Formats: sequence, C-alpha cells, structure tokens
Amino acid sequence: MITCHPERSEGPGRTGGFLATLGMTLVLAACASSRPNDLTAIRALLDNQVAAWNRGDLEGYMAGYWKSPDLEFFSGSTITRGWQPTLERYRSRYQSGGHEMGTLTFSELKIDVAGPNAAIASGRWALRMKDGSPNGLFTVMLRRLPEGWRIVHDHSS
Repeated sequence: MITCHPERSEGPGRTGGFLATLGMTLVLAACASSRPNDLTAIRALLDNQVAAWNRGDLEGYMAGYWKSPDLEFFSGSTITRGWQPTLERYRSRYQSGGHEMGTLTFSELKIDVAGPNAAIASGRWALRMKDGSPNGLFTVMLRRLPEGWRIVHDHSS
C-alpha cells in the first residue's frame, strides 16, 4: 500500500486563493508522478536489506540506512544513535559469541509517501533461528538523499 499526504492549504493561519491552489496543484502533481518510482525504490531497499541479512552481510543490510551520526534506532528501551553504533549493535547481537543471524522476513508492509523526499514504511519482521523465532513490528522513516532513499529513523519492537 502506498499513499501520499502533501501539506494542506486549508486551516487556521493559512491563506487560500490562487497561490495556495497553485501550490497544492504542484505538490499533488509532484507526489503523483513520483509515487510508483518511490514505491519501487523503497521496496527495493527493504528487499535488499532482507537479502543481505539472509546471506550474513551486515554491511549490506546497513546500506539501507543513512550513513550518518544522526541515524536513530529505537528498540525496546534502547536508543542507538549513529550508523556505526547501529552496525556494532547488530554485530554484538547477531554475529558475536556464537549468535546466529537467522533468516529474516518482512511482511504486512505498508509504505506511505509523505512528500517528495519523505516516506514511512511499517510492517512485521520475523527471524527464523535454530533456537526460536523472534518477531515484532517496525516503523522506519525514510528520506530521499543524494544516494537514494535511506532509513533515517528505525523503531523496532
């Protein structure tokens, strides 16, 4: 599922008239023309993450994230900030001390394009492992950057 929510021109403190209508028309046109390409690009990013995870390639998995100290990853009661600390968190939980990565799947994906450079994706994640099947929900905020769509905030439970 994909939707687009451009800013609205109505409401308190907003001006109406020709310029507001023209602005809304331009935003809607930009949104409508980018939706199929954005959906494809964001879906490819998520599919590439799953493929990288399932071949044991954490760096490949992390390629879907914004390589910045401002990346945010929320999980349980833990907040991790930065691309490198997030990679290290994944390594310690899934590649060190006999831990296994398991097989990752995403399901019930919903992608909501919030504007020409912002989107939110949500769904379920599941790992199939020898000793269990952890699973949960996720919501990621994505931004269109010069290198393409990247996850800038991940909240997984």
